[in-house]
Amino acid sequence: MTATLVARDFDLARLAAIHAESFDAPWSAQALAELLATPGTFALHLDGGFIVVRVGADEAEILTLAVSRAKRSSGVGANLVRSAAVHAAQHGAKRLFLEVASANKAAQRLYGGLGFGEVGRRRDYYALGSGKFDDALILRCNLPLPPLGKSSTSG
Repeated sequence: MTATLVARDFDLARLAAIHAESFDAPWSAQALAELLATPGTFALHLDGGFIVVRVGADEAEILTLAVSRAKRSSGVGANLVRSAAVHAAQHGAKRLFLEVASANKAAQRLYGGLGFGEVGRRRDYYALGSGKFDDALILRCNLPLPPLGKSSTSG
Protein backbone atom coordinates (compact mmCIF):
# COMPACT_ATOMS: atom_id res chain seq x y z
CA MET A 1 0.00 0.00 0.00
CA THR A 2 1.44 3.32 -1.06
CA ALA A 3 -0.04 6.54 0.29
CA THR A 4 -0.77 9.32 -2.17
CA LEU A 5 -0.23 13.02 -1.54
CA VAL A 6 -3.57 14.85 -1.42
CA ALA A 7 -3.74 17.33 -4.28
CA ARG A 8 -5.61 20.64 -4.18
CA ASP A 9 -8.41 19.24 -6.35
CA PHE A 10 -8.89 16.13 -4.17
CA ASP A 11 -12.40 15.42 -2.90
CA LEU A 12 -11.92 16.55 0.69
CA ALA A 13 -15.52 15.56 1.51
CA ARG A 14 -14.32 11.93 1.35
CA LEU A 15 -11.66 12.67 3.96
CA ALA A 16 -14.13 14.61 6.12
CA ALA A 17 -16.45 11.58 6.10
CA ILE A 18 -13.61 9.34 7.32
CA HIS A 19 -12.75 11.91 9.99
CA ALA A 20 -16.40 11.90 11.13
CA GLU A 21 -16.19 8.11 11.64
CA SER A 22 -13.12 8.56 13.81
CA PHE A 23 -13.73 11.60 16.02
CA ASP A 24 -16.54 13.09 18.09
CA ALA A 25 -15.66 16.58 16.80
CA PRO A 26 -14.92 15.91 13.12
CA TRP A 27 -13.28 18.32 10.70
CA SER A 28 -15.28 19.49 7.70
CA ALA A 29 -14.03 19.50 4.12
CA GLN A 30 -13.70 23.30 4.42
CA ALA A 31 -11.62 22.99 7.60
CA LEU A 32 -9.35 20.46 5.87
CA ALA A 33 -8.96 22.76 2.86
CA GLU A 34 -8.01 25.69 5.09
CA LEU A 35 -5.53 23.57 7.03
CA LEU A 36 -3.92 22.21 3.87
CA ALA A 37 -3.51 25.77 2.59
CA THR A 38 -1.17 26.61 5.49
CA PRO A 39 2.57 26.49 4.77
CA GLY A 40 4.32 23.21 5.52
CA THR A 41 1.09 21.20 5.82
CA PHE A 42 0.40 18.13 3.73
CA ALA A 43 -2.00 15.18 3.70
CA LEU A 44 -1.57 11.64 2.46
CA HIS A 45 -4.38 9.19 1.81
CA LEU A 46 -4.97 5.52 1.24
CA ASP A 47 -8.25 3.83 0.57
CA GLY A 48 -10.11 4.26 3.83
CA GLY A 49 -7.73 6.61 5.63
CA PHE A 50 -5.68 9.77 5.67
CA ILE A 51 -3.11 11.67 7.71
CA VAL A 52 -2.41 15.40 7.98
CA VAL A 53 1.06 16.58 9.00
CA ARG A 54 2.67 19.98 9.42
CA VAL A 55 6.44 20.45 9.00
CA GLY A 56 8.18 23.46 10.49
CA ALA A 57 11.96 23.82 10.62
CA ASP A 58 13.30 20.42 11.68
CA GLU A 59 10.14 19.16 13.39
CA ALA A 60 6.87 17.71 12.14
CA GLU A 61 3.58 17.07 13.88
CA ILE A 62 0.81 14.68 12.99
CA LEU A 63 -2.30 16.85 13.21
CA THR A 64 -4.75 14.03 12.59
CA LEU A 65 -4.85 10.40 11.50
CA ALA A 66 -8.23 8.93 10.60
CA VAL A 67 -9.07 5.43 9.37
CA SER A 68 -12.56 4.26 8.46
CA ARG A 69 -14.06 1.53 10.63
CA ALA A 70 -13.90 -0.93 7.74
CA LYS A 71 -10.13 -0.46 7.34
CA ARG A 72 -9.04 -0.43 10.99
CA SER A 73 -6.50 -3.09 11.98
CA SER A 74 -5.61 -3.59 8.31
CA GLY A 75 -2.30 -1.72 8.31
CA VAL A 76 -3.71 1.49 6.79
CA GLY A 77 -2.83 3.60 9.85
CA ALA A 78 0.72 2.27 10.11
CA ASN A 79 1.29 2.74 6.37
CA LEU A 80 0.04 6.32 6.56
CA VAL A 81 2.32 7.16 9.49
CA ARG A 82 5.33 5.56 7.80
CA SER A 83 4.63 7.39 4.51
CA ALA A 84 4.12 10.70 6.31
CA ALA A 85 7.37 10.22 8.24
CA VAL A 86 9.29 9.70 4.99
CA HIS A 87 7.65 12.76 3.39
CA ALA A 88 8.33 14.91 6.48
CA ALA A 89 11.97 13.80 6.60
CA GLN A 90 12.36 14.68 2.92
CA HIS A 91 11.22 18.18 3.88
CA GLY A 92 13.81 18.54 6.65
CA ALA A 93 12.06 17.13 9.73
CA LYS A 94 14.28 15.28 12.19
CA ARG A 95 11.55 14.51 14.75
CA LEU A 96 7.86 13.67 14.46
CA PHE A 97 5.38 14.54 17.23
CA LEU A 98 1.72 13.81 17.89
CA GLU A 99 -0.86 13.91 20.64
CA VAL A 100 -3.09 10.97 21.50
CA ALA A 101 -5.78 10.55 24.13
CA SER A 102 -4.56 8.60 27.15
CA ALA A 103 -7.64 6.36 26.84
CA ASN A 104 -6.92 5.49 23.19
CA LYS A 105 -4.93 2.32 23.78
CA ALA A 106 -5.24 1.08 20.18
CA ALA A 107 -3.60 4.25 18.85
CA GLN A 108 -0.91 4.07 21.52
CA ARG A 109 -0.08 0.51 20.43
CA LEU A 110 0.11 1.63 16.80
CA TYR A 111 2.45 4.53 17.57
CA GLY A 112 4.54 2.55 20.05
CA GLY A 113 5.04 -0.16 17.44
CA LEU A 114 6.34 2.48 15.04
CA GLY A 115 8.94 3.75 17.49
CA PHE A 116 7.17 6.63 19.23
CA GLY A 117 7.71 7.25 22.92
CA GLU A 118 5.94 9.48 25.42
CA VAL A 119 7.69 12.81 26.07
CA GLY A 120 4.94 14.76 27.82
CA ARG A 121 1.32 15.03 28.85
CA ARG A 122 -1.33 17.73 28.53
CA ARG A 123 -3.72 17.37 31.48
CA ASP A 124 -7.46 17.47 30.71
CA TYR A 125 -6.81 18.31 27.04
CA TYR A 126 -9.70 16.41 25.44
CA ALA A 127 -13.26 17.29 26.50
CA LEU A 128 -15.32 14.11 26.77
CA GLY A 129 -18.62 15.76 27.70
CA SER A 130 -20.51 15.79 30.99
CA GLY A 131 -17.64 17.75 32.53
CA LYS A 132 -15.15 14.92 31.96
CA PHE A 133 -11.76 15.25 30.29
CA ASP A 134 -8.92 13.03 29.12
CA ASP A 135 -5.21 13.77 29.04
CA ALA A 136 -3.29 14.04 25.80
CA LEU A 137 -0.05 12.09 25.68
CA ILE A 138 2.65 13.82 23.65
CA LEU A 139 4.60 11.24 21.66
CA ARG A 140 7.78 11.70 19.65
CA CYS A 141 9.96 9.66 17.35
CA ASN A 142 13.19 10.57 15.66
CA LEU A 143 13.23 10.43 11.88
CA PRO A 144 13.68 8.30 9.98
CA LEU A 145 11.38 5.89 11.80
CA PRO A 146 13.15 2.77 13.04
CA PRO A 147 12.90 -0.31 10.83
CA LEU A 148 10.05 -2.69 11.65
CA GLY A 149 10.80 -4.78 14.71
CA LYS A 150 13.44 -2.40 16.07
CA SER A 151 13.13 -0.48 19.31
CA SER A 152 12.41 3.23 19.48
CA THR A 153 15.06 5.92 19.54
CA SER A 154 12.55 8.53 20.60
CA GLY A 155 14.72 10.10 23.29
